[in-house]
Amino acid sequence: MEKIFKDKVALVTGGSFGIGRATALAFSDQGANVIVADWEDGSETLELIKKNGGKGIFITCDISKAEEVNNLMETIEKNYVRLDFAVNNAGIEGVSSPIDSCTLENWNHVLNVNLTGTFLCMKGEIPMMLKQGVGVIINIASVAGLVGFEGIPAYVASKHAMIGLTKNAALDYATKGIRVNAICPGVIRTPMIDRFTGKDKNIEAQFAKTQPIGRLGEPEEIADAVIWLCSKGGSFITGAAIPVDGGWVAK
Repeated sequence: MEKIFKDKVALVTGGSFGIGRATALAFSDQGANVIVADWEDGSETLELIKKNGGKGIFITCDISKAEEVNNLMETIEKNYVRLDFAVNNAGIEGVSSPIDSCTLENWNHVLNVNLTGTFLCMKGEIPMMLKQGVGVIINIASVAGLVGFEGIPAYVASKHAMIGLTKNAALDYATKGIRVNAICPGVIRTPMIDRFTGKDKNIEAQFAKTQPIGRLGEPEEIADAVIWLCSKGGSFITGAAIPVDGGWVAK
């Protein structure tokens, strides 16, 4: 079977686990050279890529720090010269609390990672794509970027803002060969959801009941959507915020 991204270069932030790992593996399966970036150890993801016959590198990066993002982009340019696909997936949920008890520290931390971090990554990714005249950026937002959720004001605000940033960039670069979209996952079986449920099967079952489709999503289902958006099939899509959520926002 032909690998549709043979010899292409893909960056996945937050690639150490969950949606990021599944996306990195999906790009590798399609022949891309994959840069896995994370502030946590991504060596296991890289080992899985190589075990499956793929190629890639891991770069430690806290996307909320401009100097680390600059180093990430310089390393990509040095090693690969180009960047075809960028998936800005790294993000945190922060501490759960309503606005009146949400600390400024928590607010700033969540916004710095989820929003400013995505901005810094795009600021580094776009110049490389402009040089080659083509590229695809996908920001991993959330259904919390489309509707409100109780008790997580910083997270909801950051994900809504990510979608606005996505739409702005899509318009700025629509005639320059760069497509920019957001994917909005619903409740996906990831370490973040494990933290919400405490890995309690009863609580997990309650989450599943809130999904019209009747189950939690899998990281690979988000990865599949990423791959499609980056492929020829998604070539007329830019500026979109696409829910992949089992029908959550349709309720």
